[in-house]
Amino acid sequence: MKKLQTNWLTDGLIDFEYKKYMLLAYLEGVKEEFGSKRLYPIFSDLIMHYNNLLQVKENKKLVYEQFPQRISRADFKKLEIVYKKIVDDDETMQELEEIIEYAAPKFNLALQNGKEIYDFIESNIEINPVGITPLYRDAGYFFLDEYPGYETKVYEYKLSIFENTHETYRGINARYVDTIRRGLVNTYENMKIELARKNSTMPNPATFVIVAKVPCPFDQSLLPIAKRSLVKYVSTL
Repeated sequence: MKKLQTNWLTDGLIDFEYKKYMLLAYLEGVKEEFGSKRLYPIFSDLIMHYNNLLQVKENKKLVYEQFPQRISRADFKKLEIVYKKIVDDDETMQELEEIIEYAAPKFNLALQNGKEIYDFIESNIEINPVGITPLYRDAGYFFLDEYPGYETKVYEYKLSIFENTHETYRGINARYVDTIRRGLVNTYENMKIELARKNSTMPNPATFVIVAKVPCPFDQSLLPIAKRSLVKYVSTL
């Protein structure tokens, strides 16, 4: 789909009709992705763009923390200089404000559509522990089952903590291990036992099974939602 550059708002011609054309072309691609229940990476992209717009609208400035990690501080400084010139130009600033007023509700509507899909998939994911769960749960394994299917994808996971000036939140890093066809021998419990046998550093690893009850794209929706759901689930134990 057509990408929208991080600095689309301030880059190039500051013209309402031109920016409107860019935005609508991008949102049409978003609509197609969501229509196929493909959420990522486009959902995160939408959030970033929307937050940037709100920061510009409310504070009349760009905020580095709202930009993705691929934007270096040096690149951000250049964006800031460009934006400062725009703010100092009343006519250009008025044009920019019109663009923001038009774009913000469009982004918000797209985000609401994405959130509905996210909530639907998340509500149709079931998470359960496999065997006895140890006290240390910041690392271990999770089994992920698509719908429908008889194969289980095995991942090793590790939770981490991230902080910025606004909040502290938990992230998850997952490494694909194997795909196993379930059966009388390959039960979840036996899979866990085999993993513990192969990895002596975790004799009783925290292990969870995540089962999807509805079909959805694996890489673009199920896996990222499953990882986020696991973070929330583990945090409540």
